[in-house]
Amino acid sequence: MSRARADEEEYWHSSKFRAFTFDDEDDELSQLKESKRAVNSLRDIVDDDDDDLERVSWSGEPVGSISWSIKETASSSTSSLESRDSSLQKGSSSYAAFPKQVSSYSLSSLFKGRNRLPSFQSLSDALSDTGVKNYAPELRRPKAEYKDYSSDWSPKDTVRRMQRGKICSLERFRSLQDKLVLLDEAVAGHDGNVITAVLIFLKRTLRREILFRELEVRQVALCHLIHFLKETGEQKLLLDLLRFLDRTEEVALSQYREHLNIQDVEKRREFLKGCIGLPFSAEDTSHIQDHYTLLERQIIIEANDRHLEMAGQSEIFRKYPRKASILNMPLVTTLFYSCFYHYTEAEGTFSSPTNLKKTFKIPDKQYVLTALAARAKLRAWDDVDALFTTKNWLGYTKKKAPIGFHRVVEILQRNNAPVQVLQEYVRLVEDVETRLNLATKYKCHDVVIETYRDLKDRIQLTAYKCKVERGSAEEEKINSVLNNTVRNTCFFFRNLIRNGCRLGVRAWLSNILFVLAGKLILHLELHSV
Repeated sequence: MSRARADEEEYWHSSKFRAFTFDDEDDELSQLKESKRAVNSLRDIVDDDDDDLERVSWSGEPVGSISWSIKETASSSTSSLESRDSSLQKGSSSYAAFPKQVSSYSLSSLFKGRNRLPSFQSLSDALSDTGVKNYAPELRRPKAEYKDYSSDWSPKDTVRRMQRGKICSLERFRSLQDKLVLLDEAVAGHDGNVITAVLIFLKRTLRREILFRELEVRQVALCHLIHFLKETGEQKLLLDLLRFLDRTEEVALSQYREHLNIQDVEKRREFLKGCIGLPFSAEDTSHIQDHYTLLERQIIIEANDRHLEMAGQSEIFRKYPRKASILNMPLVTTLFYSCFYHYTEAEGTFSSPTNLKKTFKIPDKQYVLTALAARAKLRAWDDVDALFTTKNWLGYTKKKAPIGFHRVVEILQRNNAPVQVLQEYVRLVEDVETRLNLATKYKCHDVVIETYRDLKDRIQLTAYKCKVERGSAEEEKINSVLNNTVRNTCFFFRNLIRNGCRLGVRAWLSNILFVLAGKLILHLELHSV
């Protein structure tokens, strides 16, 4: 009781309003002034003009924070109740106690971060106030907008929606059975993108042993996963999967493929040396051995040729500088390099072409093609001639090409071989039609004339006469062939007449033969002119 009285005394002593006295001349005027001062004090408290300043309460918490709003609301409610009780208890007094100001921070002001007048404002009104700076995060969207993510779609419907390009959440498929049904539906849909998406989800949510075990009986999905792991470079997971499937050769090939990522030549050589012992097939083992041997040979050749090139001791390196290193090049490129720079070296050296052919068992066709391209590029026609010249057991020489002389002509022409060299090899083409086509295409006139002469085709030879220059050696040769043809024809008919006379048919055969011979000779003479 004494405490309530002490609070009441403290309130009356701390009040800003004057007590009633009988000395006031105008009670209504004084009350009006006091009310005006009270309103002004309220305006200072709830001023909305300075929204950017951060207000701090006596407790040290920013005004407008959630904790401050809760404390302020609780304290204002308590103050209101106490004030109301106090006014009820002092009902005999003519002036009621002025209540403490109620907090102006409603729920809407909490989201908007500003003060409000004591008048009530709903949440919708506060959110629709576009003129006020928004400090709160955006509210959750309606559930209708999230139906693609949260709806309870079946595995079949999920796959259909993924095929149409819609985003579907797979996280709700938590049980192993649901995940496997989803995978089966994806495989049944025959859509590689959907299958890959489901496999990525399973790879992330299942243990490896379970995933491998289930994929072992689903070959389509297994092939998709293996291809995906190869494309993404997940080598460790790929090797674990292949080991689980007991595919030892594929494991070895996958490990061998790692050499592509090794840039240092010495490290790559050591890696290839270690790959020789992997469980490859017999054919693949020989390839790995050849790869290691070739790289080892390339390292030796590269070091030696770099030294010769820098020292300037070799004429061919001065005349034709190297454009690139030979390291990590294929076998055919290494053979071409050897035929270009080391063609005349003895077989005992590592850089000799014959040594490479013998070591790596290069077929004759491949060796001749590569050597021909290298020597023709250097315009070493004597080496080209020696490449195709062979001797039989009697000592006779002849030219023989395992690739066909028509291909030899094409390679020589690409390397701008002279016409004399081309004609020599065009004559060696066995097929007459192919020989004529090549001779006509590359303007080997002598070959064309000789071929038509051997075929005794006077008409084609006469037509070809129009394609050569007037007064050239080729035209004179064509005329000579045509004149010889006329003389040979007359000689033939003369012999025919003599034979007819011996057989006793002189009376009628001679007349016919003479008439025909005369007409033919006249026709040929007119044609030759």
